[in-house]
Amino acid sequence: MKKRFLALAMATTLVAGCLTGCGKDDNDSKDSKDSTAATETQKSDSDSDTTQASSGTNSDAVSNLIAATDGTVSLTVWASEEDQVFTQGLIDEFAKQYPDVTFDIKLGACSEADAKDTVLTDIEAAADVFTFADDQMNELVNAGALQEVASTYTYDVKAETLAGAVEAASMNGKLYAYPMTADNGYFLYYDSSVFSESDVESLDKMLEVADAAGKQVAMEVSGAWYNYSFFKGAGYDVTLNDDGVTNSCTWNADGATDVAQAIIDIGKSSAFLNAGDADIVTGITEGKIAAAVSGTWNADTIKAAWGDGYAATKLPTYTVAGKQVQMASFSGYKLVGVNSHSKNVGWAMILAEFLTNEENQIARFNARSLGPANAKAAASSDVQSNPAIAALAKQADYAVPQRVGGNYWEPANTLGLTLISGNPDGTDLQTLLDNAVEGITAPVQ
Repeated sequence: MKKRFLALAMATTLVAGCLTGCGKDDNDSKDSKDSTAATETQKSDSDSDTTQASSGTNSDAVSNLIAATDGTVSLTVWASEEDQVFTQGLIDEFAKQYPDVTFDIKLGACSEADAKDTVLTDIEAAADVFTFADDQMNELVNAGALQEVASTYTYDVKAETLAGAVEAASMNGKLYAYPMTADNGYFLYYDSSVFSESDVESLDKMLEVADAAGKQVAMEVSGAWYNYSFFKGAGYDVTLNDDGVTNSCTWNADGATDVAQAIIDIGKSSAFLNAGDADIVTGITEGKIAAAVSGTWNADTIKAAWGDGYAATKLPTYTVAGKQVQMASFSGYKLVGVNSHSKNVGWAMILAEFLTNEENQIARFNARSLGPANAKAAASSDVQSNPAIAALAKQADYAVPQRVGGNYWEPANTLGLTLISGNPDGTDLQTLLDNAVEGITAPVQ
C-alpha cells in the first residue's frame, strides 16, 4: 500500500511489537460452545436472508450466542498506534453492550500497513480482530486468514457500506472484511482565491489561470500511485492476475500513446510542477503552489496556509487527442478482519461490526478526521462539511481499489518521470509504453 498509513520509520518497531506483545495468550480460556454456536448461528443466518435484509440485524443470532457462552470470552484486537486510545474506548463500550457476558479483550498495536506480514507469520497466534489496508486482501484470503462475512449480527455490512468499500473488502464475490474508513485516496486541493469552481473542472484551464497568477499546479506524475490517473481515466488499466502477484496491463494498447503525449504536453507548462509530498507542502506554505493533487494527510497544513481560500474537489479532466478525459485514481480503505482461526469467532465478528458501525465511524471521524466507509456516516452533514473528505467522496465515482502486484511500481515510476520530463531521450512513445508494460507484467521471480 502507499506509504500513507504510517511512517516507514515506525514500521519495524510496530511489527516487532505485534509479534512479541500482541499475540494471543496461549492460556486464554476459549469456550468451545462459543465456536460451535457461532458456526450454527452463521448457518441459520444464511437460511434467513430475507428477514435479516429487512431489519439489518439478527437479534436471534446474538441471543443464541449469548446463551451458548459460558465463562470468559477472550479476544485480542490489533489497531494502529495512532488508533489505540480511540479503539480502547470502543472496546470498553462494546463490553457494556453485553452485561451478561464476561469479556477479556486485549488491545495491541500493529499498523494497518504491516498487518498482513504480521498475521501471516503465524495466523493462529495472530489477533482475533485486526485492522489492515485493503490492498492486503488477496494475500490474506489466499492464506485462509480471514473469516468470510457470510452472516451479520447487528447491521447489514454490504447494504450500509459504500460500494467501493464493499468491493475493496471482497474477493471473488465474497465479503471478507468490515470496511472502517474510506480516506486513503487522492483528490484536488485548490486555493479558491486563485481558482473558481469552474476553473478546477479542467486541468487545461487551471494551468492557464495559474500561469496568469504566477502560481503553479502540482502533482507527483513521476509517482506510480498518481500517474495511474491518466491511463485509467482514458481507459487503460493495470490489474492483478488471479495468482495475486503478477499484473496484466493495457498501457501500450492502441491509442495509449495519446495519453503519453498528453502527459508530455502537461509537463511543458511552466505552471505545472511535478512534485512529491514534501515539495508540495513547501510550495503551498511558501505561496508558490495554488493547487495540488494529494490526500487527507496534508489537509491541516494546506488549510492553515490558504485560510479562507482552502477548498478541495475531485480531480479535473485533461486533454487526450483533443477530448476531455476525467482523471481517475486509486482508492484506499482501512478494513477490519476477523481471524478465521479465532476460537471465539462469533464474538469476534460482533466486535468487528461494533468497531465499524455507523455510529462509531462518525465518532472516529470526529475524533481523528478519518473518512467513513459507512454510507450514512459518509453522507452526514459533519463529514460533508469537511472539504477533503467531501472531495474524496466526489472522486469515488472515478476511483478503484488498488489491486496491483509489486512489479507495477518501478516501471510506472520510470515511465511517469520520463514523460513529465518531456521524454528527453526522444524515444518512440510506443517503445516507451511497451518497455513499461513489459516490466509491469514481468513474472515474479
